[in-house]
Amino acid sequence: MARENEFTAHVRDLLAPFGDGAETLRVRGMFGGYGVFHGDTMFALIADDVLYFKVDDQTLSDFQDAGSEPFTYTRGGKVRQMSYYTAPDGSIEDAETLYPWAERAIGAAKRNRKR
Repeated sequence: MARENEFTAHVRDLLAPFGDGAETLRVRGMFGGYGVFHGDTMFALIADDVLYFKVDDQTLSDFQDAGSEPFTYTRGGKVRQMSYYTAPDGSIEDAETLYPWAERAIGAAKRNRKR
């Protein structure tokens, strides 16, 4: 398991209240980064000290309007894009600003699982 760095610990601490009740919040090392889970649903990822939230058709425009950028990676010489977008600028400074974005991401991730 990847060891948590300072940025990842900060994000986990901010999002900790989403782990209350039956659904636990956990951060798991994977693919050189981290997956952020609400229960068994991955709703965010952390790569290179950047937080990305899951988006879908219902939330994509919110993230784009806030200036968020997609998570991309290169495989086989091709740039590929996933349905995760950066947390909007300034949102990871405090929990109150981050929560609405996390709620959108959890909703998107859960809707995606139902398909």
